[in-house]
Amino acid sequence: MALPAGKLSLTYKDYLALEAETGQRYEWLRGEAWMMAGGTLRHSAVKFNLAGELYVALRGRPCRAYDSDAKTRVDETDLSTYPDLSVVCGPVQRSPRDRHAATNPIVLIEVLSSGTERWDRGGKFHHYRHLNTLQNYVLVNPDEPRVEVFTRAGDGVWELRVYEEGDRVVLPAIDITIDMEAIYADLPEEPDDEGEAPTQPGSV
Repeated sequence: MALPAGKLSLTYKDYLALEAETGQRYEWLRGEAWMMAGGTLRHSAVKFNLAGELYVALRGRPCRAYDSDAKTRVDETDLSTYPDLSVVCGPVQRSPRDRHAATNPIVLIEVLSSGTERWDRGGKFHHYRHLNTLQNYVLVNPDEPRVEVFTRAGDGVWELRVYEEGDRVVLPAIDITIDMEAIYADLPEEPDDEGEAPTQPGSV
């Protein structure tokens, strides 16, 4: 999840230096960078639940899940970002422009928020589709049991399946299923005034 805290215009070299110097994560798109922001407690809990399920399901297999500290780079469209969760199978392939950024995720997962949902569904998915290895793109609603799984069907076509309460989420790219109940287990209630700034990344 990302929110711009004031867009910065800078070269990719300077963007990498900024991250190294500040210890902060910034999303980058074609010469502009903006700081990644934290989410709500509920957002964090959903992500943690998913991470735990992925860890157990993938243990002993040649695939590994990464949290939002792991950068994904789309070299074709010049986007660098930090998905909430990602899965890479086999050796990590790194961007020639950024040795800390993976370019071969097979699954990418974003937990939605009011401030980033439009970007996650639209512009960011547009960029992610340029990753040839990507087979599943997953959008998770933290406020109600609803998970959307997009699966690459070939020739630029992505098929959508929506999962709701009582279902088992299927991620065909890595051949696992996750109970919806496990994703939404033990979530905290959010206060009525909880919210995030509506600002979003602008262009595709």
